[in-house]
Amino acid sequence: MTNQNVVVQEPMGMVVAAVATSTPLFPYPPPRASVGIGGRRRCLQELDHGGNVGWSNAWFDSMKASSPTHAKAAAILAASPSMAEDYLSNWMMRHPSALSMFEEITTASKGKQIVMFLDYDGTLSPIVEDPDQAFMSDAMRDAVRDVSRYFPTAIVSGRCRDKVYDFVRLAELCYAGSHGMDIKVPAKGPSSMKANAKAVLCQPANKYLPMINKVYKALVQTTKSTPGVKVENNKFCLSVHFRCVDEKRWSSLADQVKSVLEEYPKLKLTLGRKVLEIRPTIKWDKGKALEFLLECLGFADCKDVFPIYIGDDRTDEDAFKMLRDRGQGFGILVSKIPKETGASYSLQEPSEVMVFLKRLVEWKEWSLTSCSEV
Repeated sequence: MTNQNVVVQEPMGMVVAAVATSTPLFPYPPPRASVGIGGRRRCLQELDHGGNVGWSNAWFDSMKASSPTHAKAAAILAASPSMAEDYLSNWMMRHPSALSMFEEITTASKGKQIVMFLDYDGTLSPIVEDPDQAFMSDAMRDAVRDVSRYFPTAIVSGRCRDKVYDFVRLAELCYAGSHGMDIKVPAKGPSSMKANAKAVLCQPANKYLPMINKVYKALVQTTKSTPGVKVENNKFCLSVHFRCVDEKRWSSLADQVKSVLEEYPKLKLTLGRKVLEIRPTIKWDKGKALEFLLECLGFADCKDVFPIYIGDDRTDEDAFKMLRDRGQGFGILVSKIPKETGASYSLQEPSEVMVFLKRLVEWKEWSLTSCSEV
């Protein structure tokens, strides 16, 4: 691991890896709807210049764009069905279904160790209005458990690690919460891997905890006048959910959040699916978490590893990019709506994710049976 200091805490038997540098990152909110590269750059510039109408308008446009089912977008699609059909067809050619291309995927992984990385919300569980009610089904839990029997498996979520563990309840998995800023690999390791000598805990944003807790309290106080808003403390990052907020209040909500963050330049604001995310400005994201986990599992410089990352949100794009940069494995975007992505394949919803996981297990079991019969 580069740029990290590793400290061993003997009483707990944990390895804590802390990032030594914390170079600020430029905020990465989504672009406005229907803009090209130049428009996206102008949008980012507006977001960076706070305190004016342009900032509010840019964030309002971005918040609308984060909702695939927004009425305006639906109206555009309805107004030109043929254009929408052509666009969808072209998008599916570039990001075909992982189910229809399953044989191609397994062929590419032949002779390599598959390692599974799974987002939670929108991937293993449906997106719901109340984030505390985002439970995964027993059938999905069984599918994830079965996958982990044959492939090292990690959950990589924006949620607090303890909270996502309470949802999943599978002790044999690796967990990365807070967008990868809180990683734990169990001492016994995934059931598909040999046991580790010690549990591994990586918390590169540990020094930001007091600041994040202070901002959390400030956000709860500042946004309490906005009906429907929910501020979630994910330990090393914060989420301001506006799924249940009237659209007319989105702009003022963004202003409220910005007013709190003005005093904290070491925190950045990004946007996900109807949620504003506040994170430390360190060089760490889901892509870095993916690399760290591969190293912990013994695949750092391994050429015969095949990572598969399945996710649905903008923060998962960091992991998709990391896989492309490594030239190993691929990403799968979970979305019913075509959108810009670095993923190679797509699935429409969590139910298709479950089918894909089950097919992987069936394929592996068939492969093992075939080998034993030879």
